[in-house]
Amino acid sequence: MSDKPVIGRRGRALWPLLGALLVGVSFLGVSAVPAAAESSSYDARRYASILQNVFDFVLENYVEEVDPALLYEGAMKGMFDALGDPHSVYLDAAMMSDMSDTTTGEYGGIGTYISKIPPDALKPGDKPWVEIVSPIEDTPAWKAGIRPGDWIKTIDGEPTDSLSMDEVLLKIRGKPGTPIVITILRGESLTFELTLERARIEIPNIKREMIPGGTGYLRIIEFTPQTATRVKESLDYFAANGYRNLVIDLRNNPGGLLQAAVQVADLFLDSGVIVSTKSRLAHENLVYRAERGVAVPAGLPIVVLINKGSASASEILAGALKDHRKAYLIGETSYGKGSVQQIYPIGDGGFKLTMSRYYTPSDANIDKLGIAPDLEVREPDLTGEEEEALTRIFDERLLETFARENPEAPRPTQDAFVRKLLGSGFKVREDLLRRLVRDEIGRTSIAPVYDLEFDIQLQAALEAFKSGNFTALLAATRSVRELQGTAAVAADILPLPKPPSNQ
Repeated sequence: MSDKPVIGRRGRALWPLLGALLVGVSFLGVSAVPAAAESSSYDARRYASILQNVFDFVLENYVEEVDPALLYEGAMKGMFDALGDPHSVYLDAAMMSDMSDTTTGEYGGIGTYISKIPPDALKPGDKPWVEIVSPIEDTPAWKAGIRPGDWIKTIDGEPTDSLSMDEVLLKIRGKPGTPIVITILRGESLTFELTLERARIEIPNIKREMIPGGTGYLRIIEFTPQTATRVKESLDYFAANGYRNLVIDLRNNPGGLLQAAVQVADLFLDSGVIVSTKSRLAHENLVYRAERGVAVPAGLPIVVLINKGSASASEILAGALKDHRKAYLIGETSYGKGSVQQIYPIGDGGFKLTMSRYYTPSDANIDKLGIAPDLEVREPDLTGEEEEALTRIFDERLLETFARENPEAPRPTQDAFVRKLLGSGFKVREDLLRRLVRDEIGRTSIAPVYDLEFDIQLQAALEAFKSGNFTALLAATRSVRELQGTAAVAADILPLPKPPSNQ
């Protein structure tokens, strides 16, 4: 067990994946599939027998001794790859552990998001150790003063430069109450040792804050068993502070537990369908309905922020609030993951399998389509010149060097540096450069909950509240299914038929 890994800049590896090359063979009387149609049950038994024969033959006859686990994991991965479903996958032990953390929402560790460049991806100037991306507030790491941008050089005396991410994770996590000694590098030369006591870490799933003017800001990071409780606590906090509007930020929320999304939606809906699931399996055909009174004032103006990183459970919540006209959606079309998976353990690993598809209250499935916002506000795309300029800026470590040499640079100093870059011929929008410089400086501190200076989608939400006609805006919205029908007509195609409900 360990702290939460994240993918860092330039594609730092999250988990090493095992791969397998599958080839066709014919031996030991294994014949081709007969042309005549056979029953599905007979075929299943026959193919299972063939797989077992091939497994045994390779194990016994390959030119070198083979680890059975390698063949097993390769076969499992290949079987799930054959489904063509990116959400149905074989999970090795490390992936299963991380999946367990997401579904339980808790683990034993010191409370950090960490990153590490794989040894074979290191470039000149890269540090080979474990980088602290961010400490989690109110955890042992946070209380000890660990900062974003710090580096863990050793763990219990063992250098981290030669360790894989899996090995790092296994060393950091452990039973709550047990000690761990780490050596921290801060900046270029400040090195010190810390002795921490592991604690039970709850993965943060929400952030909240009041925005001046009476707007509650609620960011839901992911959906775990604790999310609904934390959302209810946040709504109570907003009420105590006299909120008049609410922003629910679901951007870059990858989802999580369906039940958690249902519980959160139930805080805003007093009746009706929240979501339904449909499958060829009768027991997977379910309808989830609102069952209790709402936890927000009647008629409270609510904006939900979504983008292409909003997926799965976050789309369930957005779709439910949209179809019931409880919220106005701003941002970009969401990811489009309209399927539901179940996780099944096998030994230390397991697999995740799509068992059903979910439908919004208007009976729309958004798989591969996403949910379109009521008001589209897109972050500007980078031009070719900007991509080229930013590549140079990052490769030459200009932002990193400036932040290291000016760790507490005030805004005028940051703006002067931006003007210097622009004057040097870098063709990048000034506001984008200012944001990148500010964020690089901010890597050495806890990030603010919201950003009124550069977040144009949040700015649009606040403008919607100020417009004076929010009720009319909400009344004019269309359901997810109506929008899908409009899009189909616009594309001169017919809507796809709904799959049978088997009910």
